[in-house]
Amino acid sequence: MRTRLNEHEPGEFRSRFKIIFAVVSVMLCLLVLRMWHLQVIRGDELRQRSENNSVRLRKIKPLRGLVLDTGGHVLVDNQPSFDVIFVPNRTKKIHDVAYKLKDLYEARSIPFSLDIPDPGKKRWFSPVKLEKNISMKKLAVVETHATDLPGVAVEVVPTRLYLHGAAMAHIIGYTGEISREELKKDVADKANVGDIVGKDGLEKFLDQYIKGKCGAEQVEVNVLGKEIKVIGKIDPVPGYNVVLTVDVHLQKIAWDAMKDKAGAVVVMDPRDGSILALVSSPSFNPNLFNGGISSEDWEKLSSDPSHPMENRAIAGQYPPGSTYKLIVAAAALEEGLITPETAFTCHGSFDLGNRTYRCWNKHGHGRISLHRAIVESCDVYFYNLGKLLGVDKIAYYAHQFGLGKRTGIDLSREKPGFVPTKTWKQTRFKEPWQMGETISISIGQGFNLVTPLQLVNVYATLANGGTLYRPRLVKRIESMDGQIIKTFEPEQVGTLSLSRKNIEILQHALWGVVNEPGGTGHALSRKEADVCGKTGTSQVIGLPDDESARRRIKISAKYRDHALFTCYAPYKNPEIAIAVIVEHSGSGGAVAAPIARKIIDAYFEYKRSVHNKQQETVTVKKAEDHARR
Repeated sequence: MRTRLNEHEPGEFRSRFKIIFAVVSVMLCLLVLRMWHLQVIRGDELRQRSENNSVRLRKIKPLRGLVLDTGGHVLVDNQPSFDVIFVPNRTKKIHDVAYKLKDLYEARSIPFSLDIPDPGKKRWFSPVKLEKNISMKKLAVVETHATDLPGVAVEVVPTRLYLHGAAMAHIIGYTGEISREELKKDVADKANVGDIVGKDGLEKFLDQYIKGKCGAEQVEVNVLGKEIKVIGKIDPVPGYNVVLTVDVHLQKIAWDAMKDKAGAVVVMDPRDGSILALVSSPSFNPNLFNGGISSEDWEKLSSDPSHPMENRAIAGQYPPGSTYKLIVAAAALEEGLITPETAFTCHGSFDLGNRTYRCWNKHGHGRISLHRAIVESCDVYFYNLGKLLGVDKIAYYAHQFGLGKRTGIDLSREKPGFVPTKTWKQTRFKEPWQMGETISISIGQGFNLVTPLQLVNVYATLANGGTLYRPRLVKRIESMDGQIIKTFEPEQVGTLSLSRKNIEILQHALWGVVNEPGGTGHALSRKEADVCGKTGTSQVIGLPDDESARRRIKISAKYRDHALFTCYAPYKNPEIAIAVIVEHSGSGGAVAAPIARKIIDAYFEYKRSVHNKQQETVTVKKAEDHARR
């Protein structure tokens, strides 16, 4: 008789057990596979996600160093800027969040300028920048609707504030977010996506000193990604401050004097090569680049036919015109081909073969020697000197004055100008040099090209007695607390092979240009009689012999001559040298010289006011000392 214990056959139990075992085994395998997937395949992502639910690491951008003029006046400062970022720790639906933000903006009639990035190209928890440098209205919208915008936060970042805008733009430059190409060039691997770097001017040249080092902080956040408290922090290190040789007072005077004109002004201290002012006009507002320039503004700047972003002071290449005559005179004197008494007759033209070369004074200057030839800028006199010298001798002395090569100033994209030679023409055009070409270059025309910076350096070298300096914009770099990190000392790069006597002959002639009757630079004459200078007018294109055709061409603005003027002062102990070039404006004496006059007057007026203040201080101190006794 069967009992309840042996009611089922062993075979039937075994088959049921196998089914149960198989089901359990499959479930265990699935569980193991799932655990392997979560821990191995998605382990890093989930671990980061878990940690970011409570703690987030945030980079703190440093303050870039200040830029100051030679007197300690701040030229470039920092200001807070607000960026809207999205961290996908709670949702990856960036488009949903962005469109919700758009609706909030539009409900308040605030323009929406968001360029939504492709979320597929972003890593989890990597912040995505939605908008840069937002207005206070947008900031208020984002902050008051924080609960409706999961993953959205406002990040405070420092941006540059260029206090003098366009007036200093070509010296200081501007900053921007690091590009992909710049990241590739970072061999030290210290740069990161989103870093702010110098893009032009001194911001770029001194970026390694100015930029500082990033800091970081650990921030505890809630489930919405909003900050609760800071857990740990490493402070950023601010960049070093830069002190320039530039005098902001003179810079503003030069900028105002060039208003609505195209060209450049460079002011230099001939005693050491320090740049006191450097203006290129037209210019641009560097503050447009803070937070990223809009495509509309960039298109406007880049397509502007007046090229406002070109630094004409260092990259504008112009025929030097009559300012070049001093180099030709120096060469002829030093080579012993003439003496100060050597004279030529000017009837208003110079014949060479079947070609006639004109003097600017069609009536001629008569019998004229070197001093008056420079004072009155007689072209025929220098045609004769050019014929005596030849192109290669002129080129030899031009190179001594620093022409035909970059000066080495602390700015990028400087152009070298050009000094022609026989060998150059043979190599370039496979043609021999012609004497007629020497006649043209002897008055600064033809192939000759100089930059305004090179031109002021030529006259600064004459002014100081023959020492050629490398122009410098930076005086020193210092820490925030005033500790000097690096100084930029004057650097001598050459010496003229001219005798002291010949230099003094040229200096006296330059004094006569401004202070003697008939001098072409008489517009700069001051009661102190302390200015030496030289006018110049350079042709943009060659002019035909027919007088009526010449007049028609000169009427056209784009073919009108460039006006040049170079000078230094005082005569005996020069402290300031100036070069002015105004494009398509006519005579150097009528247009460029008055600009230089404003700068000269401002320089000595400011110097007198400082001296008077010092005298007043001394007088007050003596009176106080006397009263105490």
